[in-house]
Order: sequence, then C-alpha cells, then structure tokens
Amino acid sequence: MATLALTEARCHVSRGFEAYGDWALRYPAAGRLKFSAMVEGSCWIDFGDGAPRIELRPGDVVLFDGRRGFVKGNADVPAGDAVAAFEASDGPIARFGSGAADRSGPKAVGIGGHVSVNRTGAELLLRALPPAIVLRATDERAQTFRWLLDRLLHEATTVDPGASLAANTVAQLLFVETLRACLADAGSLPVGWLRAIADDRIAPSLRLMHGDPGRAWQLEELAKAAAMSRTTFAERFRDVAGVPPLTYLLNWRMRLAERALRDDDISLSALAHSLGYTSGSAFSTAFKRVNGVAPKRYREASRR
Repeated sequence: MATLALTEARCHVSRGFEAYGDWALRYPAAGRLKFSAMVEGSCWIDFGDGAPRIELRPGDVVLFDGRRGFVKGNADVPAGDAVAAFEASDGPIARFGSGAADRSGPKAVGIGGHVSVNRTGAELLLRALPPAIVLRATDERAQTFRWLLDRLLHEATTVDPGASLAANTVAQLLFVETLRACLADAGSLPVGWLRAIADDRIAPSLRLMHGDPGRAWQLEELAKAAAMSRTTFAERFRDVAGVPPLTYLLNWRMRLAERALRDDDISLSALAHSLGYTSGSAFSTAFKRVNGVAPKRYREASRR
C-alpha cells in the first residue's frame, strides 16, 4: 500500500472500558480517525441521523472518520458525557454504568484509540472513508481480529515492560486489517483514491503512476495497461477515483512533493526533476496552483 505509507498513518491505543448494567455515553466529534473494538459483551452506536444503530458484538471493530459525534450504549437511558466518564477513572480501564459500583448486570468490555496521520493523510483518508467502517467478527479474517483484540487488551492493561509500544504495534496491525477488509468491499466506499486502489480494472494503471510518478504518462499508455479503450478507461477512472487519470497523477505528485518538502532536504530542482518537471519554476507553479502556497514557503511552514 504505497498510498497508505504516504499518509504515515499510526495507530495509538487510548483507553479501554468495562461497562456494567445499563449505560449510554455521548462521544463528541473527534476530528480525527478513531477506532473502537468490542472484546466482550455487546453495545450499539447511534449517530442520531435516523439511520439504524450499529450493533456491536465481541470481535467487531469500528473505524470512525471523526467528523460526527455519536452515542454508544446498551440501553435507552440519558446519555452521559464520555469525556467526563473516562477522565473520572484512573488507570487504563474506565468503569461506568448503573452496575459499576458492585460490577453487576450485563458486562461489556471494549478498547479504543485514534489514528494519527500527516497533513497528506488527513486529506486522503478523511475524504476517502465513510463515516464508519464496521468489521464483523464473522468476517473471514475473524481469527486474526480476535487474536489482535485479545492481545491489544492484554498489552493495554499489563504493567510488563514495553507494553505501550506493543499495544500501539498491535493497534497498527488492527488498523491495516480493517483497511484491507474495507478494500475487499470497495463498492461501499465513497468515490476517491481508496476506492480507486481497490478497483481491479484500473489497478494496473495506478501501479504504473505510483511506481514511476516522474514519467510523462499518456492516457493511451494507462488505458492500454488497464486493457481498455481511452474513453472507457477515462470514464471508469473518473467513476471510481472522482478525477481524470492525469489529474490523479498530478495530485499524486503533489502528495509526494509535500512529504519530501516536510521530511527531506532535497533541493527544489532535484525534487522537480524526480517528479517529471523540466525546471524548478515549472514545479513551483504547479505546486502553488494545487496547494495555494509556493514549495519553499510550504517547507518553511511545515518545519515550524
């Protein structure tokens, strides 16, 4: 997943919870990717938009795009504040619910965290994902997910050396497995790059552009790689990616340029050449047209 690597996505475990009896908590919009996994028991998630509630069972995982708040619970009781409930609990596991005092009633155990991405990742992932991706324990990867969930809960609650590092590593694997399952059901994804890379028919052309972004690719070459006519290929590409093929190539070059400007000390002329531009000025013009700021200023701002 070259594109995923470009986002520098990293998963981080936040807190786990044990809920007893009846409970409901209101979670605010996080403004970033978050995940929640059920380890034991059950609950539901309600976005409050009239859509059916998302029912969660042991082994289920949800990835949120973070744009909307929601209520999570197991009963139609007044929803408490999730932030306050977690802040009121010490340690890695928060406990709440009507039966929390004596740990009575139905028990639900879950764990969650967030996904940090760079600026490029925020533009790519947040636009490409639906509000919530639900991965069921009944998925063909169920055994892998169950192992990851159990391991994640163990590492998040143990005091063994290296537990935090191990928990984040396992969370990273969980995130990758979730995206893989998402790509396997590409038809449910919004139009965008994530749906595009999951489309078998245009995948050969994407591999060409990702593998050699500095080449002056022509529409005929890309269509030939996809075994389609120019017209059919261009229509198919726009349908799944949301932009024409050569616009996608331009955007891909700009994403590569952003990462290089942030992280590397490569000169603008060398960067321009690696991305297929004949001069630094031609590259600067294209970069400013897409990003609204000159490459040099982008580099200075990102490093501040």
